[in-house]
Amino acid sequence: MTQTRFAGSERYVATPELALAVNAAVTLARPLLIKGEPGTGKTQLAEEVAAALGRPLHEWHIKSTSKAQQGLYEYDAVSRLRDSQLGEGRVHDIANYIVKGKLWEAFESDTQPVLLIDEIDKADIEFPNDLLRELDRMEFYVYETRQLVRAKHRPIILITSNNEKELPDAFLRRCFFHYIRFPDEATMRSIVDVHFPGLKRELLAEALAAFFRLREVPGLKKKPSTSELLDWIKLLLAEDIPAEALRSDDAKKTLPPLYGALLKNEQDMHLVEQVMFLSRRSRQG
Repeated sequence: MTQTRFAGSERYVATPELALAVNAAVTLARPLLIKGEPGTGKTQLAEEVAAALGRPLHEWHIKSTSKAQQGLYEYDAVSRLRDSQLGEGRVHDIANYIVKGKLWEAFESDTQPVLLIDEIDKADIEFPNDLLRELDRMEFYVYETRQLVRAKHRPIILITSNNEKELPDAFLRRCFFHYIRFPDEATMRSIVDVHFPGLKRELLAEALAAFFRLREVPGLKKKPSTSELLDWIKLLLAEDIPAEALRSDDAKKTLPPLYGALLKNEQDMHLVEQVMFLSRRSRQG
């Protein structure tokens, strides 16, 4: 039986607030705008919603050069010119050179699809406004073929943003908004359990303690994220690192083992070393 409400999945821990936001956006037939720190599962949410509700998924990953028109369609004039020079018969039908975008593909779906517009804030500031009419009316016009494309079913639209730039007010008014807060220790424990169900309790406790200690260091350029914690635990298991090696009371230790999975630049590495050194000195004094 097809589910009609999202409640998380076996491999994705959704807080009650996040599940409520997804279902509210579906009920209102509005795009769900998801913000949150990188690595908090914004992109994966669309995959899990599609899987849980039994819907096809269409993914549009935005780049700095992306234009809204590319989500509708593109006219490949270069290919048509080349074919005309080669005397190809297909050149007489312009429809052969219309390349469907992700919105068009979603609009054609025979069942209600999930459409992910990922990292919308990477594009030009006008990009969101350029999509307003299509997202409101669920239709667009193909001028080259004089064709009106209408959505068979209004897609469940999830839009992610990393807050790299402000989104226009007119666009925000049309969205249901949810901010994914960084998981607390209990939620993070549940997330780790999903990925490493047989993990020893002592190792999990020490890994989480070390992870949250790092995140609390003031001045970090990039705090370690959920995905980086999972990578780190995978390495700890692969290298058979014992729980005691992660404890913070070792006077000789500056950084946790395999810290390269958690800290991604030399400034943060030096900052953590300095903070730990000062902390040890204060304890010894």
